[in-house]
Amino acid sequence: MNSDFIPFDRVFALAAEVFSAGIELPAGVGDIYLVRNVYGRVYVAVSDENEPTAEARASLEEITRSLAAKLGPHGTGDTPVLYAPRSLLDSLEGSLRPLRPGVLFSERLVTGTDWSTARPPEEPSGPERWTLYSVKGGVGRSTTAVVLSEHLARQGVSVLVVDLDLESPGLAPALVGEGVCPEYGVADWFVEDLVGQGDSVLERMVGSPRWAEDYDGRALFAPAHGADPGDYLAKVGRAWMTRKGVWSDRLQRLVSDLERRYEPEVTLIESRSGMHDFAACAVTDLGSRVLMFATDSESHWNGYRILFRRWKDYGLVPALRDQVQIVSAMIPELGKDAYLMGFRERSWDIFRDNLYDDMAAASTAEEDFSFDLNASAAPHDPMPIHWNRGLAAGASLGSLDTVSARHAYSDFLTRFDRMTDAAEIGSGP
Repeated sequence: MNSDFIPFDRVFALAAEVFSAGIELPAGVGDIYLVRNVYGRVYVAVSDENEPTAEARASLEEITRSLAAKLGPHGTGDTPVLYAPRSLLDSLEGSLRPLRPGVLFSERLVTGTDWSTARPPEEPSGPERWTLYSVKGGVGRSTTAVVLSEHLARQGVSVLVVDLDLESPGLAPALVGEGVCPEYGVADWFVEDLVGQGDSVLERMVGSPRWAEDYDGRALFAPAHGADPGDYLAKVGRAWMTRKGVWSDRLQRLVSDLERRYEPEVTLIESRSGMHDFAACAVTDLGSRVLMFATDSESHWNGYRILFRRWKDYGLVPALRDQVQIVSAMIPELGKDAYLMGFRERSWDIFRDNLYDDMAAASTAEEDFSFDLNASAAPHDPMPIHWNRGLAAGASLGSLDTVSARHAYSDFLTRFDRMTDAAEIGSGP
């Protein structure tokens, strides 16, 4: 390997070495921000609120040169120090890691979020929000969203389901039928909102399946696309754009506007799968509780290890760990007890190592957030969804076999009811 090669993963440690080599921070400039841009290059930024002295400017330029020499291609060479508006630096909050006192390291990605921010839950007066997420697709999240909405509507609850898996839309089949599938979808809102027409789409992007007519509650769906997808690929290619701020703010506005218009008591959000920062917005930035789907496969466990380690490194564990719950999807028909035992053990391993407290280091028992392997209803304790031949046969989500769904989801729904206030919501005053 080329001895001059400096890998991406070494940049933070190498930058720390620069500041541990006796560099004095200039006075009067406030915090120094090391910002790694979307291309992976690190530049130095400080606030433009105060006019730095000539001595301070010289010190900042020396820091820039030292970083460029240390980071090689990941440095910015002769790029000058950026004197940035305070509003721009404030927008970095949440993605910041302290490199040393007075020096903060930030990642800048396309959406402005990168699994290193966490928005607090909405006010108690708002609807319950649940995000359905998985590090890999094909685990039945769309089916679960429909089954869950049917279950809640049956209890008299008004539920809204929003399909954010735009690259693999799965909820539109639930709305197939004349006068049922809405005219527009989520992708339409994102592109029309860019030109100031989002409100015009909002009132025409939600539909209700015919099976919901039999229940006391409501099941409302905002699919990825409408009855006529139109030039859907062109829309998806623009859906992630933003004119100002960060994309997660647009997503928050969409969900909040839908909730204000349709007044659901529970909102279910089907997230994009994978570890792209667009998925991060739905998982960490909507203040929702998160159902994390997995199968007992190394690809799933490795993905969650990477994700949880990120939260640990950025200090997000206290804000997120009691919001997440693992779901064991597609449990095989044969040997299911042994399968679930193995699943629980591997789930506990990554929760224990990343999200749970070290019991030996905890100050008091009351402050501990940790669970034994066999603790029931713990975040690592899997909510089970059993593989069922009737559901695996490719049936339309709009006509799910109730018997098959109940067989596959009975244990899952019982557990969900214990975790949510939906039953009380549906019972009314």
